[in-house]
Amino acid sequence: MRLGLNIGFVFGGDDHLDHLRLVKEAERLGFSVTWAAEAYGSDAATLLAWIAAQTSTIDVGAAVFQIPARTPAMAAMTAATLDRLSNGRFRLGLGVSGPQVSEGWHGVRFDKPLARTREYVAIVNAAMRRETVAFEGEHFTLPLPDGPGKALKLSIHPIRDHVPVYLAAVGPKNLELAGEIADGWLGILNDPAYLGEQLKHIATGRQTCQKGLDDFDVVASVPVMTGADLQAAADPIRGYAALYIGGMGSREKNFYNALAVRMGYAEEAKRIQDLYLDKQHRDAMAAVPHGFIDGISLLGDKERMAEKLTAYAEAGATTVALTPFAPTVDQRIADLRTVAEALELAGVGD
Repeated sequence: MRLGLNIGFVFGGDDHLDHLRLVKEAERLGFSVTWAAEAYGSDAATLLAWIAAQTSTIDVGAAVFQIPARTPAMAAMTAATLDRLSNGRFRLGLGVSGPQVSEGWHGVRFDKPLARTREYVAIVNAAMRRETVAFEGEHFTLPLPDGPGKALKLSIHPIRDHVPVYLAAVGPKNLELAGEIADGWLGILNDPAYLGEQLKHIATGRQTCQKGLDDFDVVASVPVMTGADLQAAADPIRGYAALYIGGMGSREKNFYNALAVRMGYAEEAKRIQDLYLDKQHRDAMAAVPHGFIDGISLLGDKERMAEKLTAYAEAGATTVALTPFAPTVDQRIADLRTVAEALELAGVGD
């Protein structure tokens, strides 16, 4: 099992130079990858290009490029460019986002997300293989049949023959799709006690394409907070958990709320969502059970983290991508070092 770093978004209050310090420390510690996200603020591509220019060994990954934000051809162009600029260190994570961002920010209908993702990935892979791209699907048609367009081939060469594609997936059907058409899965709210259930769906997808899990990267996204007082260590993560369970979507369609329900927190998930959507954010944070936060996080000291990392490895995670929640960059760097030591103590690292 390997370690990764999630830096999320930038310019949301944090200094981008602090993000760079974290990435450079992760690279020094031997982390395999750093992931950057986008929603409706900073974009991931620009950030990853900036990071790639100032690192040399750590991979740079999009977690994720939003499918409604780019045509598949544009995603392929960006991926190929980043792969060249990073000397073959780019990983392409893709996701459909959610209805509110897709329709409210990008103006793209959130309809049939599974079929749209399947077509999108097919076009991206064809372009990255430098095929002459012609595609006729339900959601994408290249070239358009009634105009002057013609089928084209990507004019630059990625460094590698295949840039790995990851899907951000939450629901069972989307997990199956990730197993079938992707090289890895970007998980979230990952508790090792529930990870096996999620991997069953991914394994079904792998069977469809006649592959196994041995060459599939299972990326568990894990908040990190050191400290002897576990309740106090969990508190900074409450806002993150409440946002996803309560506010990342509408009352009718929140994929993360549904995930919490499947994980056994049905009553708690409803209460958190009700409070959050009523703008009682502090109460929503307080309503997140400590057991939920502890389950999806690395909390405590090195020894406790080593036990948890062992649990992730035994459950099937191949990469644990850390999100440090300490208030200062120096504390976050210290926490990265603690987890690296915990991985060595656990003896489950690659």
